[in-house]
Amino acid sequence: MQHTSEDDIWSRQEIESPCVRICVVHPAARICTGCYRTPEEIAAWTRMTPEARREIMAALPERAGQIMRRRGGRAARLKT
Repeated sequence: MQHTSEDDIWSRQEIESPCVRICVVHPAARICTGCYRTPEEIAAWTRMTPEARREIMAALPERAGQIMRRRGGRAARLKT
């Protein structure tokens, strides 16, 4: 008899994704501030081939420099 754990029952194959659940599109750069994908890439992600997704993921670190993240909000800006 084969042993089946609860993890085996609930596990499933997920598509590899850079999503970090911070889904805000930068208005000027038009890329997500969490994962650095474009809205078009996000929308098409599940239909892309694994190769196409890996190609985009390889480009994401370079995209991070295209946007400036604000840290600390208004209070931090007033301190400087």
